[in-house]
Amino acid sequence: MGRDKAPLLVHGVAMARRVADVLAAAGAGEVWALGGDPATLNPLGLRVVADERPGGGPFPATMTALQHADDEVVVVLSCDLLRPSSEAVVTIVEALDAAGSDVLAAVPVVDGHHQWTHAAWRSGALPTLEAAYGAGARSLKRGAAGLPLIEVYGLDPAAVADADEPGDL
Repeated sequence: MGRDKAPLLVHGVAMARRVADVLAAAGAGEVWALGGDPATLNPLGLRVVADERPGGGPFPATMTALQHADDEVVVVLSCDLLRPSSEAVVTIVEALDAAGSDVLAAVPVVDGHHQWTHAAWRSGALPTLEAAYGAGARSLKRGAAGLPLIEVYGLDPAAVADADEPGDL
């Protein structure tokens, strides 16, 4: 995209605000932006939590979210979703709840691909993710290898589609 996606407008609303609104509509206890520019995000009504490994991508960002969240279940979504869906978020959280407390993550699978930046995590996943990161893993796919998780099928592909280039908007 060549620039920060969070403040980009889609139908007149900043992308990050749209995702935050969907999380709130899905019943999230707290919603905040992980990383990003507070001067840009605070005026959108978003509290910003500093990314402890800026530029490291979704894997360390997910670990930061798990470290700072007060809830047992944490949903981490990318800010650049084109059609974020509260129904999709609820479906993922319900799948995690139904799987039992031993399952530490619910990850959507759409068109044969895991949607790691649209997942629900239990706080208990953090030690495994940190150990994998410490051992050199740099992707959520590798970091979550061996983690008890449930794959969630049947989501509308539009609910997890993101913007990679200006034409996507």
